Amino acid sequence: MIVKPNPSLGVPIYLQLMEQVKHAIETGALRAGEQLPGIRPLAEELVINVNTVAKAYRELEREGAVYVQRGAGTFVAARLTGMSARDAAGLGVLMNTRGLMQLIVLNVGLDLGVISPALFTMMVLMALATTIATTPVLRALRLPAHS
Repeated sequence: MIVKPNPSLGVPIYLQLMEQVKHAIETGALRAGEQLPGIRPLAEELVINVNTVAKAYRELEREGAVYVQRGAGTFVAARLTGMSARDAAGLGVLMNTRGLMQLIVLNVGLDLGVISPALFTMMVLMALATTIATTPVLRALRLPAHS
C-alpha cells in the first residue's frame, strides 16, 4: 500500500490517510481480508506521528472500512470492497463457523488422544489456510444476482 500524505494541502494528515486507504480498497489495490501495515511501521515510513496513523485506523474502523483483530493487526473489511451487506455477512459467518467447528473437533481429537500433537498442529494450520482461502474462492464462484 502506497500512501503519501501532503502536509501543504491544508487537509489533516489522518483524513488524507483515510481517503487513500479507501481509494485503494475501491480500486482493488487492497482486498477484503488483506492486512494493513502496522501503525508504528507506517508512521515511521511516512515520517509522521504514530497517533496520526492510529486515529486514521480508528476512524476507518468506525466507518466499517477495516476491522481490528487484537494482537493480529488491522484488515480490510469485506463490506467496503463492494460486496453487498448480505454477502459480506454471509462470508463472515461461513469463515467463522467453519474455522470454529474445525478447531473444536481437532481439540476434542487431541484431548481424547485420537490424534497426535504433531498431527493436531498440521491440521490446525490446514484449517487456518483453508479458512483464509474461503474469500477468494467464494468470490470466484459467486453467481451474478438476478435482476
